[in-house]
Amino acid sequence: MKLYKLTLIAFFGFFISVGYAQKGKIKKANKEYDQFSYVKTSEILLEVAEAGHKSVDLFQKLGNAFYFNNKMEDAAKWYGELMKLEENIDAEYYFRYAQALKYGENYEESDKWMEKFNQTKSNDSRGRAFASTVDYLAKIEKVSKDFKVTNMDFNSEVSDFGTTQYKDKLIFASSRGDGKTYGWNDQPFLDLFSVDKQEDGTYINVQNYDDNVNTTYHESTPSFTPDDQLMFFTRNNYTNKKLKRDSEDVTRLKLYRARLQDDGTWDDIESVHFNSNQYSVAHPSVNVYGTKLYFASDMPDTKGSSDLYVVDINPDGTLGTPKNLGSKINTEGQETFPFINEKGDLFFSSNGYPGLGGLDIYVIRDFENKFERSGTLVAENLGKPINSPQDDFAYYENLGTNEGFFSSNRLNGKGDDDIYSFAAVENKCQQIVEGIVKDKNTRELLAEATVILFDKNGKEIERLVVGESATFAFNVDCDEEYLVRAQKSDYASDEVRFTTPSTKQDLELELNLSKEVREIKVGTDLAKVLDIPIIYFDFDKSNIRPDAALELQKVIAVMKQYPNMKIDVRSHTDSRAPYSYNESLSNRRNKSTIAHIIKVGLIDANRLTGRGYGERQLTNKCSDGVPCTEEEHQLNRRSEFIVVSMD
Repeated sequence: MKLYKLTLIAFFGFFISVGYAQKGKIKKANKEYDQFSYVKTSEILLEVAEAGHKSVDLFQKLGNAFYFNNKMEDAAKWYGELMKLEENIDAEYYFRYAQALKYGENYEESDKWMEKFNQTKSNDSRGRAFASTVDYLAKIEKVSKDFKVTNMDFNSEVSDFGTTQYKDKLIFASSRGDGKTYGWNDQPFLDLFSVDKQEDGTYINVQNYDDNVNTTYHESTPSFTPDDQLMFFTRNNYTNKKLKRDSEDVTRLKLYRARLQDDGTWDDIESVHFNSNQYSVAHPSVNVYGTKLYFASDMPDTKGSSDLYVVDINPDGTLGTPKNLGSKINTEGQETFPFINEKGDLFFSSNGYPGLGGLDIYVIRDFENKFERSGTLVAENLGKPINSPQDDFAYYENLGTNEGFFSSNRLNGKGDDDIYSFAAVENKCQQIVEGIVKDKNTRELLAEATVILFDKNGKEIERLVVGESATFAFNVDCDEEYLVRAQKSDYASDEVRFTTPSTKQDLELELNLSKEVREIKVGTDLAKVLDIPIIYFDFDKSNIRPDAALELQKVIAVMKQYPNMKIDVRSHTDSRAPYSYNESLSNRRNKSTIAHIIKVGLIDANRLTGRGYGERQLTNKCSDGVPCTEEEHQLNRRSEFIVVSMD
């Protein structure tokens, strides 16, 4: 009966309204660049490399351009060329090359470079981890297997769901009774039942839980205070043997509170004060301190079909004013069946997040602490085998007894909804890493950037696309090494590697992306756009050296890309030689630079002008006699390639 589950009727008429599809328009910002106004530096570098030029810097930049855009085959090619140079290379490139090789399942070659990485950087945990786990492929295969979930023996052919433990019993809801039939699914109305826990951990002996609690209509999802004296549960709007309906003739759900009597039964049953005939309140969960109660409702301030709420439990058992948990949790869909465990982790079911299908179960780790101090809340999908393409809901765990339960209508069950068990293992220390993505130069927030979380071995764990606030957040384990990378079209990527502390601490990162696509217009200096350093010449010489030829190849590539572009080449010196000498030297070097571009690049001479300016256009204070550092003098020894025409 999939339909009534999707409308939550199976959860005893939680919301009597058929789900609807929300239509929305996704606006896509298409940045159209004028082909005569922009240049992408990685494309220029690729052209330079394919023309036969080689350098450590060139191959590093090319490899990174592909590596950070997940084009691993191309990254492996250029990192491979980098390794052939056999020069002094940063060990990080051994690691990146090893990871890129894995993309093509070239594990043997990858392992060789990881060994070199470990030898070169022996204090790096990535290398140490590799050296200590040579059978890492087998281990990955092993941990990828699903853990076992068991269909409970006491499940019936009808609906059974929603467990909680009370003393030595497991309490759940079931339609197995012989009472009044619920017309929607042609099954009896839900009652609460119990099973007894045995020494071997099994549960047997199904019994009607309590005649004072069970009525002619639905009861479900009980939750008990830590002292076992109060029980909150869900029931149809049925009081004093009268069934009440709302203005649309729908019987809603309400929360009720019962008190334990001396004879072990439950009585003194009362409706909580914020119930209403016009909306539903259901599925309570009391925290470990007995101070908070979480529940689901479609009361007036609800964001979606149903939202999650919290309310204070007063010392006398009465309740305070409910508070919506907010849009960081609740969606326009359905959030329901909350459960708060001993550690303050909040589990719930939702169809408002990307999932496997139907309702999936999610968790927000350390929720109570984070909610109290307005921390970052991240909902994690519990994945398989807890979740399935069908509805999965009513999660419950007891970390003290190492038991966990959830409900599902997945295929091959015994009945409509079934209860499943699993071994509940306490999660190790976790914390939040959050951050923001900005433009490195303008400090602008970069919406729609993709942020990826990797483990210490370079395996992708999670990725997301940031919104207008450009912020991101990931749940990570304590005392582990991670890498976070941000990337965006037309930007060079940025990444940060970090190790989380052994105790819970919120970590904040800032990722800064540099614009890779630069605007070119009249007046642009290509030396700045293409990151061309000083065009070096040998002392008192004007011939082009090999390292200068590599840089000039970038200018040639741009002039070929824009065949109507005209460039004025301007050569400058510092002030530390006689004026006339600097004037003459800069003119000779300027002529050599222009001649090289014309000869090597086959560029029409009419497209190039230029002259030497000697020391006449200093960029700073470093004129004759003024004390300056070598770095300050170097700023004046520059070459400029000014665009004078694009026509």
